[in-house]
Amino acid sequence: MAKRENYNELYLFMQVVREGSFTAAAQRLGLAQSGISRSVRELEERLGVQLLVRTTRKLSLTHAGEQLYQTAGSAFDSLDSGLATLAHYRQTPSGTVRINASQHAIDKCLLPKLAIFKQRYPDIRLELMNESRFVDIITERFDAGVRLGPEVGLGMIAVRITPDMEMAVVAAPGHFRRYGFPQTPADLAAHPCIAYQFADGSDYQWELVQDGKKITHRPEGQWALSDSYMEAEAARLGLGLAYVPLELVVDDLERGTLIRVLQRYSLRMDGLYLYYPHRNVSPALRAVIDTLKI
Repeated sequence: MAKRENYNELYLFMQVVREGSFTAAAQRLGLAQSGISRSVRELEERLGVQLLVRTTRKLSLTHAGEQLYQTAGSAFDSLDSGLATLAHYRQTPSGTVRINASQHAIDKCLLPKLAIFKQRYPDIRLELMNESRFVDIITERFDAGVRLGPEVGLGMIAVRITPDMEMAVVAAPGHFRRYGFPQTPADLAAHPCIAYQFADGSDYQWELVQDGKKITHRPEGQWALSDSYMEAEAARLGLGLAYVPLELVVDDLERGTLIRVLQRYSLRMDGLYLYYPHRNVSPALRAVIDTLKI
């Protein structure tokens, strides 16, 4: 096994060259000049080459010394850089991050992606508040919010956290036995439809695509709900057609508890975006952003 180099002696040699003298290096390192001189001399003896030319007035490098200095300098710089990187792990982000999001966003995106914080950032507390309404995240003391699409208020930044979202018109088998299967968006008028209601009391107008153009359908029915999960559950109970994100009902479609119609007319919407104020992004929020963004 090859003998390992004494990197302490190599480091002392580097400091002598950088400081320009044994005296200056000794002062910088807080060591005795004689000890540094002896270590460099032992390094030269072990390598079998002269590294420094010593005179009473100046210190200069030999060709061998110059080559060693360049090689060792690069290596020590890389080591310093690597050690500096480790400071990231000593200074683990901590604190609380409050996020306003729908149950859909929490269930399908935030929880799965942020679960790694249990090991990676154990000092960060995550508060995921389930609300479907749009809120003023600053006034209500949230660090960030989640919404569909990149359009956010002035002074906010939006970061995409999911791919485009495909919508699906679904209902229970019993619904279709009673009302039949709609073949075109116009047929929806004959069906009770479950509405998604915003916080201001208005209903979401179903957006569909026909002949390359976006059209809307005003849902008419007995039920209005403020959460996509509840819409899907209402559909399972046979209360009407629901227009919900496909990923919420994939298992139902596989089991046959829900049936999808009008697939060719269904909209692909912009995915979910995390939005937050431009200013004062804490290290903890930055960790959340970097983990969620795609």
